[in-house]
Amino acid sequence: MTGETTLKEVISRLGKAIDVLEHNVASRLENEQDYSEAEAEVQRMNADRGRLAQELDNSEARAERLEEANKEVSRRLVTAMETIRAVLDR
Repeated sequence: MTGETTLKEVISRLGKAIDVLEHNVASRLENEQDYSEAEAEVQRMNADRGRLAQELDNSEARAERLEEANKEVSRRLVTAMETIRAVLDR
C-alpha cells in the first residue's frame, strides 16, 4: 500500500501543480490582453492628441487672421468717420 499511497500522493500533487500552472497561464494571458488593450487605448489617445493639437493650431491661426481683419475694419471705419466729419465741417 505504501507504493499506492505514494503514487496517489504524487498524482494528487501533480494535479495540484497543473491546476496552479493553468491558473498562472490564464492570469498571464489575461494580463497580456489587458496590456494590449491599454496599449491600443494609448495609441488612440495619441492620435486624438495629435488631431486636437492640429485643430488648436488651426483655430489659433484663424483667430489671428480675424484679429487682423478686425483691426483693418476698425482702421477703415475711423478713416471713414474722419472723412465724414471733414465733409460735414465744410
